[in-house]
Amino acid sequence: MTRYEYRVLQLRESMIGGKLSADKLEKLLNDEAGQGWQLKAITSTEVKGRVGPGSVEGLLVTFERPVG
Repeated sequence: MTRYEYRVLQLRESMIGGKLSADKLEKLLNDEAGQGWQLKAITSTEVKGRVGPGSVEGLLVTFERPVG
């Protein structure tokens, strides 16, 4: 039976230098794939900012890879 581990990254526009672009997301996905992670899901979400009220649009990017 294969066991898996998961990694979830929370991305805000400001974390990757402005608007979420296809190029920046592609680089992130390729960097994670290089470490053995496979994309499982991308979910749009509102991410609370560190300072002040409100939230910004963001993404939750979920990866999985076999353990061992």
